Amino acid sequence: MPKIKKRVKKFAWVVSVSLAVALVIFAYFTFWGESTFDEFVFFAVLIALSPPTVLDYMDYKWRKAVDEHLPDLFRSIVQAQETGMTLPQALEEASKRNYGPLTAELKKMTAQISWGMTFEEALLALGKRVNTVLMQRTVPLIIEASRSGGRVEKVFDPMGKFIQTTLMMDKERRNQTRPYIAIIYVAFFVFLFTVILLFKSFFVNIEGLPILGTSVTSTTDMRRMFFHMTIIQAFFGGLVAGKMGEGTIIAGLKHSLIMMLCGYIALKIFL
Repeated sequence: MPKIKKRVKKFAWVVSVSLAVALVIFAYFTFWGESTFDEFVFFAVLIALSPPTVLDYMDYKWRKAVDEHLPDLFRSIVQAQETGMTLPQALEEASKRNYGPLTAELKKMTAQISWGMTFEEALLALGKRVNTVLMQRTVPLIIEASRSGGRVEKVFDPMGKFIQTTLMMDKERRNQTRPYIAIIYVAFFVFLFTVILLFKSFFVNIEGLPILGTSVTSTTDMRRMFFHMTIIQAFFGGLVAGKMGEGTIIAGLKHSLIMMLCGYIALKIFL
């Protein structure tokens, strides 16, 4: 997965939201008051959310791959320094190996050093480009180790173990939250099944009958109401799943899109 820059994400949000707003305005002047208007709004929401969600997921996979290769990088630095290399030489030697997406960033850092940038400046630029939590924590430690001198490998060995432990704890946390995410999906599909069952077996048969002094609305109105309920349930359920699973609401947009599409297809087929 390639790295997605912030300006690309912002551009995707601006373009997709603009297209969605244009679609809603068109639907408002063309299909206002009809059930077709709801479908136009639904697809406008998909257009607004899909590109940023895909880009955010690609960037998340890139950052995850960078963090997973950090322990290997530190082990290589320790091995290189044990042979007598300095820290900049060890990082330059490490850039010749394969560390996934981290390799390109290391090569860029060594190129900056060769152009005259100091080691600390190049390392700070590396941390700013990668900008993961683990990288932001390790860059100051590497700089302090470089300043202190001596047997720097004694710093990198426990640092690599610390990062490995952090990654294992994060993986364990994700494994523990998966059942709760599954519960959100199950609850949504149970809700969807209940809506379809109620409509097919109950509301269709009582259309027009007086209940508590009023009449049951038409099946078209019931379909629209159930459609609204399904989309709202799917959207907010997905956000909760993202917050529980990955710690951010933005990460839940992919769950929202999946459940919204499933709900739309199910209602379209069965209602």
